[in-house]
Amino acid sequence: MKVLFVGGTGKISSAVTALAVEKGFELYLLNRGVTDRPVPAGAKVIKGDMNDPASVKAALGDLKFDAVVNWIAFTEEHIERDIELFRDRTNQYIFISSASAYQSPPVNLPVTESTPLDNPYWQYSRDKAACEDRLTRAYKEEKFPFTVVRPSHTYDKTMLPFQGGWTVVDRMRKGKKILVHGDGSSLWVFTHHTDFAKGFVGLLGNNRAIGEAFHITSDELLTWNQLHEIAGRAAGAPPLNIVHVPSDLINAFDPAWGAGLLGDKAASMVFDNTKIKRLSPEFMCTVPYAQGAQEMVEWYDADPSRRVVDEEFNALTDRIIAAYERVWPKS
Repeated sequence: MKVLFVGGTGKISSAVTALAVEKGFELYLLNRGVTDRPVPAGAKVIKGDMNDPASVKAALGDLKFDAVVNWIAFTEEHIERDIELFRDRTNQYIFISSASAYQSPPVNLPVTESTPLDNPYWQYSRDKAACEDRLTRAYKEEKFPFTVVRPSHTYDKTMLPFQGGWTVVDRMRKGKKILVHGDGSSLWVFTHHTDFAKGFVGLLGNNRAIGEAFHITSDELLTWNQLHEIAGRAAGAPPLNIVHVPSDLINAFDPAWGAGLLGDKAASMVFDNTKIKRLSPEFMCTVPYAQGAQEMVEWYDADPSRRVVDEEFNALTDRIIAAYERVWPKS
């Protein structure tokens, strides 16, 4: 099977690239050739910039594919460009959307692929939903063969899963106060990118996936308190000094951070993975978050240059906590 990945070396896509090569796909990567992650032997790299469609057409020549996956499409304009570029080049176009596009907060749990796309808080999510709408129209109007995949907080060893990244771990190790939104009891799902890959490759070239949407997530449910505590243990930190702060207050101080909370992380999210398991029988998540947290801490500790402390985020955290404790002091 001949497959083209637009991108293919990012946090999520790098694991899919490695697994696709391992499974014998004839894999092409179209990107600018700038990456910190090695390209696996066997993948063919085509240098091109999607912001210059004419150059991409020239770089691809007369190549055609069983499937094309764009890992870096975010707006309806990107989809218009891709429809034009790949209309006659592929039997399947896979768009990477986001589970944050689902109704927020969800009226019903677990979330299924038929849950409405309705996120009034986060522009990123609304843009992803608009992309899906455009692909649906293209399918109805010209049978453009699309598939939608909606990841939810998929990570690799380089991506600490909370706002502030390494700065939060540094605070943990120093015994400083840690900010956790809400009361820390809402449920969340983290998915290791190697687990995500096992579900994703089953969709490549799969006729049953045409015109359909799928989320691919772990079935492990943890609270935000647990997620921070597990990361703290992996880092060898003392018992955490967690301060619970309403998401609305965080949003008042930092609307970008707040949008990701109010539009995604503040509400419990539980996903029904029946649909992806039906089409990808090999999909099974085997990397628990505790193992993933250990991988992340070890990666950061392996190189001091990775352990960058963001003093602006430190100061923001302290201001938010101080504002909250003025109104709601600890008893």
